[in-house]
Amino acid sequence: MGQTGVMDGPQNVLALPQTPDAIELRHLRAFVAVAEDLSFSRAAQRLFITQPALSRQIRGLERLVGCDLFRRSTQRVELTLAGEALLARARALLADLDDAISVTRSVGGELAGRMAMLWEPWARASADVADLDAIRAALEELHGKFTPPADVAVAPVIAGGVPALRVTPEAASSSACVLCLHGGGHVAGSAFGYRHLAGAIATAARAPALVIDYRLAPEHPYPASVQDAVNAYLWLRDTGGDETSIVVAGDSAAGGLVMSLLLALRERGLPQPAGAVLMCPWVDLTGRTQRPPQDSSLVFSPEMAHRLAQAYLAGQPADDPLLDPLHTPLTGLPPLLIHAASGDAVLQEAQLLAQHATQCGVEARITVYPVPTHDFHIFWSFLPEARAAIDEIGRFVRTVASPPEEPAAGQPSRG
Repeated sequence: MGQTGVMDGPQNVLALPQTPDAIELRHLRAFVAVAEDLSFSRAAQRLFITQPALSRQIRGLERLVGCDLFRRSTQRVELTLAGEALLARARALLADLDDAISVTRSVGGELAGRMAMLWEPWARASADVADLDAIRAALEELHGKFTPPADVAVAPVIAGGVPALRVTPEAASSSACVLCLHGGGHVAGSAFGYRHLAGAIATAARAPALVIDYRLAPEHPYPASVQDAVNAYLWLRDTGGDETSIVVAGDSAAGGLVMSLLLALRERGLPQPAGAVLMCPWVDLTGRTQRPPQDSSLVFSPEMAHRLAQAYLAGQPADDPLLDPLHTPLTGLPPLLIHAASGDAVLQEAQLLAQHATQCGVEARITVYPVPTHDFHIFWSFLPEARAAIDEIGRFVRTVASPPEEPAAGQPSRG
């Protein structure tokens, strides 16, 4: 048997000694998406195309290979034997190609250069924390270069007194909801700017997301943003179901804000969400765990972190239990998914947080992506590692926030 993950029988059913020239990568990507989701609507959402366009691509591929790859009915979609034979090979081909392109771009410096160019205005502006207008404008300009995925609806809401945007993918099929807290060093960022990242996460999770405009420092230092996050969480719990369907997510400084939210809920005896996602979290306001970055033009530098921390703390001790998740006991917190970048100055913080959470009995998983920049998730539209990270977040949300099983006939409900 070869190295593909299929059995010898189906492996040899579909012989393609000469691939038709008209078969394109888009055909194979469409085929793999439908085969994995067994749903044209979900696959279309995942590929950010319309369902009719996806159906045309699949029909075109079937004509080119000369056989049906799927059995379709009004209730379900199934792979044919020929489709099963093609799936493993198509996956391997696409994976090898994506890896080759990613390595080529990395070696050539194209992606690193593009991220450096996008980060440069923010890095320049944040050199002077006193110039808040420039910092905030630079971050909005950065996020303004990206748009939400297609077929995502964005609507304003007031969540427990906190302005917010509800971002809903057209093919939402989960009862879960993601509460998104945006990054920006506690002094910048907005729900409007972050609607593209919230939309990508919502699409991957197949669930709506709520991204809030919490109050910013230094006008509103700690604990204003924590209070806003708690209020939005309680509103979401009361209006959208219960805490078992909510996952909280935050990037960079908002990773620390997510931890403060969880610790504040525990302190008040309130139920925890189903899980939490921390993307390149900045959780050590003392700066003791940060290391020199590999490329200071791309990452969140220790010097910048110190200035932003002072603006946020406004005299509050950095070892306040709600602000110091690296040393505060974390017992009772929900499962954590932690993402880090290999070239990030806050990498060690993410690793120490995962270790500390595990020692406290919290289910914590960390994935370190080979990326030379802080907060790489915001580049999901062109960075392969960011797309992989968003997909992992989507799977995590669907896993931890899945609805409880229906009781068997004649059995009492757990409620």
